[in-house]
Amino acid sequence: MNPLDRPTAWLEIFLLLLGAFLIGYFLARYYYKRRCHKEIEELEREKNKYKTLSMENPNIRHDDGLRVVKTRERAGKLAFEPEPELIVREDLPPTLDFDSFGKATEADKDDLKLISGIGPFIEKKLNGIGIYTFEQISKLSAKDIDDVTALIEFFPGRIERDEWTKQAEDLRNK
Repeated sequence: MNPLDRPTAWLEIFLLLLGAFLIGYFLARYYYKRRCHKEIEELEREKNKYKTLSMENPNIRHDDGLRVVKTRERAGKLAFEPEPELIVREDLPPTLDFDSFGKATEADKDDLKLISGIGPFIEKKLNGIGIYTFEQISKLSAKDIDDVTALIEFFPGRIERDEWTKQAEDLRNK
């Protein structure tokens, strides 16, 4: 048998690769089997620990199964009517007091973009909460400013820094 022959070389390569595969396969199997057994033993120890704790303390209940609740009858109707849950939202957005600064409609709308700090995006948000005119902005109180800031999700303090109320008063008087 000549090792330089093609069929012989292919056979040698195949046998070497098969040997490498088998060695790797059995070593990996041995390694993962030991690792798996260690984890199983550790879990069994924890399970026994919790069982002994539950036997020592009668207030702890150990259930091995699932509890099934019948939700639908055979015809597909609900077995019981679920009680509606009341959802209490504490993060409700503030509401505006239109009595303090007045109401306006879209027909009364002023170009709020003339106020420095109000662009088209902020103008749409202000219109969306019911603020359309310079008169409304000029009459905003400190509480109203905080509420507007929260509603339009704008930078806190920006309305005071840009003096929207003063600018609106000046534009209203023009």
